Amino acid sequence: MDFIMKVGPKGQVVIPHELRHALHIYPGSRVLFKLKDDKLEIDKTPIDAVSIFRETAKGMGKLKFEPHDAYEEELEERVN
Repeated sequence: MDFIMKVGPKGQVVIPHELRHALHIYPGSRVLFKLKDDKLEIDKTPIDAVSIFRETAKGMGKLKFEPHDAYEEELEERVN
């Protein structure tokens, strides 16, 4: 696959959807840039489980749910 993309004023380039999908690159994914001879290589970095856990834990404080409401919803689903 070959794609030509335009470099923005801040030096940013969009990785085409097809390539992101093929490499499982999502928002927040880290990539490694390597310069070899006159070529730029982009590699997906290995998964860092600790970083994933930390990011997930940060978002847990934003969750709000009432246990009673969840219980009532579960009961209603079981009855129907």
